Amino acid sequence: MGCEAKELSVLFVDDAEMAELNERYRSRSGPTNVLSFPMGGGPLEPETEMLGDVVISVDTARREARAAGEHLEETVDRLLVHGLLHLLGYDHERGEAEASAMEREEEGVLARMREEA
Repeated sequence: MGCEAKELSVLFVDDAEMAELNERYRSRSGPTNVLSFPMGGGPLEPETEMLGDVVISVDTARREARAAGEHLEETVDRLLVHGLLHLLGYDHERGEAEASAMEREEEGVLARMREEA
């Protein structure tokens, strides 16, 4: 993915904490499954080895896993990859073309992860 020498922070929270983060940083009420917070590298910020933070709600992930008929670990992997792709600049909320590109990349990364497991 082109980020071999980068660091990533992953935080697992419950729905209550995720709802607080979602409200504070996205002005949206209620929990979401994953949030990403990039670190540095902006136009006025120095380059950093830290990509950023990915926050995953375990409560929401558990519900999504049950609904999809998959193991919790598979759902968490998908959410982690999704959050990481956001940190790398992908954004499914900028239109269908970007959503499709992000989905293809997500599927490709997950397939590679399964091959290596």
